[in-house]
Amino acid sequence: MNIIVNGAGGRMGKVLCSLIEESENSSVAAFVSAEFETEKEKHIYQSIREVTESADCIIDFSHHSATAELCDYAVKNKLPLVIATTGHTEEENGMINEAAKTVPVFKSGNMSLGVALVACLSKIAAKAFPDADIEIVEKHHNQKLDVPSGTALLLADSIKQVKKDSEYVIGRHENGKRKKNEIGIHSLRMGNEVGTHEVIFAMGSQVITIKHEAENRGLFAEGALSAADFLVKQEPGLYCMDDIVE
Repeated sequence: MNIIVNGAGGRMGKVLCSLIEESENSSVAAFVSAEFETEKEKHIYQSIREVTESADCIIDFSHHSATAELCDYAVKNKLPLVIATTGHTEEENGMINEAAKTVPVFKSGNMSLGVALVACLSKIAAKAFPDADIEIVEKHHNQKLDVPSGTALLLADSIKQVKKDSEYVIGRHENGKRKKNEIGIHSLRMGNEVGTHEVIFAMGSQVITIKHEAENRGLFAEGALSAADFLVKQEPGLYCMDDIVE
């Protein structure tokens, strides 16, 4: 499988490229990053619009602001697209949904299979304890841009499938009593933290905590590769980690 890596110069892009180069079944068709100077003979490009190499899939670990350019390229070249970035605006999500009508698109707030299982377990807990106070705490490194994390929102959205009247309270910062339908989301940014997510269900008589800790960034790259392998076999549409888990 030949892969165009968009965001190859970033923290996760570098991890993904190293993983692909170690793989026997995959190769990098093109390295793309706004930080690069284009060197076509080395398959290095500053913009995905410059890429002419043949490829089987695109994996994006860049920034959500690249959505329009990314979706346009994927549609024009009929390439499956794995979107591993977070923080998309409503308009950008609309672009992704539109692209999915033409090509298969995989989008997840987190590329970890473990996080997908946490989301599944959180839905079960929310259904079993409908009156529980629910709080989500996420921790990341001090250079992370989006708040809350895409994973925290993914977990909250999973719970909301069961508790449809839920209201997200992001970073509690005002006095006042907690409402029963709240899902609190709290973000900590410190050091080199890779990523920790806790979903807490407090019933008054007992507390259940579902927790996932990422020990290194390799797991996200592995998940993105698994998503690409899954996606190249699919028809146009929008897919997520649940489709792999199920």
